[in-house]
Amino acid sequence: MSKLKILYVSSEINPFLQTSEVADYVRKLPQSMQEKGMEIRIMVPRFGLINERKNRLHEVVRLSGINIAVGEEEKPLTIKVASIPAAKLQVYFIDNEDYFQRKSVFTDNKNDDKFFEDNDERAIFFCKGVIETVKKLGWAPDIVHCNDWITSLIPLYLKTTYKNDPVFKNSKSIYTIYNTSFQHKFDETLPDKVKMVDIEDTMLSNLSSDYEGFIKIGSEYADLVTKSSKDVEQQINGLLHNIDAEKINTIEKTEAYADSYFELYTSLKS
Repeated sequence: MSKLKILYVSSEINPFLQTSEVADYVRKLPQSMQEKGMEIRIMVPRFGLINERKNRLHEVVRLSGINIAVGEEEKPLTIKVASIPAAKLQVYFIDNEDYFQRKSVFTDNKNDDKFFEDNDERAIFFCKGVIETVKKLGWAPDIVHCNDWITSLIPLYLKTTYKNDPVFKNSKSIYTIYNTSFQHKFDETLPDKVKMVDIEDTMLSNLSSDYEGFIKIGSEYADLVTKSSKDVEQQINGLLHNIDAEKINTIEKTEAYADSYFELYTSLKS
């Protein structure tokens, strides 16, 4: 088998940002797969907590400048890049002044940690921004591994709008669920903002305007679904009852979890 090309998409990754288990969980996987000979790309949001000077982020001008539609508006996409020290891995940061310049992640630390009302739009912008950036790179991933709820829309877009795109037509997706739930409910315009070409209303029947909706839509359209722990199983109990059980796995963060994913990746593309 030729070496696999794996795109990791995540809400965060060490050492740039750690607010949840996601950062550590994702940190080891790309390096382990690179050491096994796979070709890796990593994309995360450029949240305002990430110190650009300290982490030596710099803009990739040739990738920036795309406008991303979110509902009726279009927002400019800026791409920045930095390296993980001692790992020989580059991380691409999806940025936009309106969505990702705040000095917090998903909650407003200046307003009693209230969940940002536009986190749904930030997720839409991020997911679309990732896909458009990969297209501009001209790098066709064999596997797109989506981590955490903010990446939930990528499997949907890959199965619909981008299914015949030369960069993504042979890509498979994995969606990993973490213990990062929230109680906020977005407004009823969410499905309209999510829509793109080739996405009908019926395809969004699982997209309720809350955390559960994001988990369901990511799980429905991904080729494989993984849960990061048994705690997640309890948290989302019943949410995935309509999802094919054969495509759902639990892979806890043990010493062997990278090997477990290696087996999943190779079986998915065999």
